[in-house]
Amino acid sequence: MANPSMIGGGRYSRGENTGDTRRLAVSHVSAGAMLKRLWSYLGRNRLLLVLAILLSVSSSLLGLYGPKLSGQAINAIDVPAGQVDFSTVFRCAGLMVTFYILSGILTYCLNIVMIRMSRRISQQMRHDIFENLTALPVSFFDRFQTGDIISVITYDVDTVNQSLSTDLLQLMQSIVTVTVSFFMMLSIAPKLIIIFLFTIPIMFLFTRWLTGVVRPMFRRRSAKLGALNGFVEEMLSGHRTIRAYGREDAVLKRFDEKNGEAVDAYTIAESYGTITGPSVNFFSNISLTLVCVFGSILFLRGQVRLGDLSSFVQYSRKFSGPINEMANIIAELQSAFSAAERVFALIDAEPEAPDSKDAKELESVHGDVEMKNVSFSYIPGSPIITDLSFHAQPGSLTAIVGPTGAGKTTIINLLMRFYDVDSGQVLVDGQDIRDLTRASLRRAYSMVLQDTWLFQGSIFDNIAYGKPGATMEEVVAAAKAARIHSLISRLPQGYDTILSDNGSAISKGQKQLLTIARAMLLDAQMLILDEATSNVDTRTEEQIQAAMRTLMAGKTCFVIAHRLSTIRSADHILVLRGGQVVEQGTHETLMAKRGFYYELYQAQFVAQGC
Repeated sequence: MANPSMIGGGRYSRGENTGDTRRLAVSHVSAGAMLKRLWSYLGRNRLLLVLAILLSVSSSLLGLYGPKLSGQAINAIDVPAGQVDFSTVFRCAGLMVTFYILSGILTYCLNIVMIRMSRRISQQMRHDIFENLTALPVSFFDRFQTGDIISVITYDVDTVNQSLSTDLLQLMQSIVTVTVSFFMMLSIAPKLIIIFLFTIPIMFLFTRWLTGVVRPMFRRRSAKLGALNGFVEEMLSGHRTIRAYGREDAVLKRFDEKNGEAVDAYTIAESYGTITGPSVNFFSNISLTLVCVFGSILFLRGQVRLGDLSSFVQYSRKFSGPINEMANIIAELQSAFSAAERVFALIDAEPEAPDSKDAKELESVHGDVEMKNVSFSYIPGSPIITDLSFHAQPGSLTAIVGPTGAGKTTIINLLMRFYDVDSGQVLVDGQDIRDLTRASLRRAYSMVLQDTWLFQGSIFDNIAYGKPGATMEEVVAAAKAARIHSLISRLPQGYDTILSDNGSAISKGQKQLLTIARAMLLDAQMLILDEATSNVDTRTEEQIQAAMRTLMAGKTCFVIAHRLSTIRSADHILVLRGGQVVEQGTHETLMAKRGFYYELYQAQFVAQGC
């Protein structure tokens, strides 16, 4: 599950040089393997599945007996003698009406069963996806677009579910219809069956060829739609920046391009997909024509009665119709298979590596943190950190500074074990963090990020997020320490005020104060701040720092700072450059060295016009 210690932002940013976001990768499997896996979701609802099969078969059989009865009614008419056996005609007509009514009732019941099964399947599939999403490593979300993932959970799941709940059972119903119709025709006029020995193989070979052509098109359609959703999600989240820079026309142009690609992919896939039905229908009509021609010859020769010929023609339509339907279903299944590949790509995505069998719980945390000769790279061959070593004493405040790309955020990723080091060790209280459970390690930290995250709920719930069971007194104390209590008190519902849309109704600075209060409430021995006060004014920043220093007394703190004036009181400052600690010490000692830290500080000092 998601770790409650990640209480500042949403997911932690990947930091430096982790590569570009990509579309969701899928592995292509055979149709048989895909059907087998999809069928497993139907198998989880065995009772409903068995009931659906019984209703489907019963409805089909009742409907299929109608042509047989109509043939008997026609045979009851003796045209040359001008005599009609009305009792037989009325009996057959009554049975036909009864059977068709029962078939209709059973079909209605089948639809009700399928609606319930459809609901359960979509619910289970989305549960499986989201359950795995919560177990995936941070690196997964660093690589793939959020919009693409959302597209899978919504559109692709619905596509797969529709095929599971309708297409597969309709396919089974068609198989029943074809099988029964075949044996009925065989019992009526075996000679006419020869016609289908030529037309059916042609339809089968054509459908198989077209399936191989169409499936990649539907796969591309799903991918393009996912890319479009990812773009829309990205643009909507940054709409203020777009408006501020006047880039509406450029964004609209890019949207039109991606929208055009998605529409084109949809059009091409559907265009080729719809070829299957009319083509198979053409072969079916050819079959019917041949049946009528040769059937008439047999009738004239007295080898078949008129009623039997009528029944045979009706069964031939029922025989060819489902084949046509199956062709259309197969075309629709190509879309479902493409969507299922993306669904299973999420379900099968490799979760975060499990803790080692002998992993221990991190208990009685003192906050002694040390990195020994650590090297790390997001992309093999492109090191971000090389041979980094430092030691943070319990209760100390360690500041991490350096230019963009120096590896500041990467250090935090390694401390929280969002990524594992390539070589070296990260120690907490003298224990290698790879020998500890991730849950206990991350519970030992609280985190406040520059990118705030608030969920829809009350202010109380947002502050108490990291500490289930927190009392109102504790929440109020944390809010006062974060200098946000007075603002909350002025709101109409106070701490019961509902926040929505990531707290869009309040300012960024106020959202930051809420996340800082959330961190203050959490009983963690170590604290990580990534420019946590960047969205508040200088006076409030000083107040928060003073309150935080008092509240976090005796706890180990790590601060990523870009404004060096804010970390002059740090117990220890790590100066990073090119993934290595080039200097470390207090502000005074580093300034006295007149090295790289001095240059950074002076550059900011001059830039601020001081």
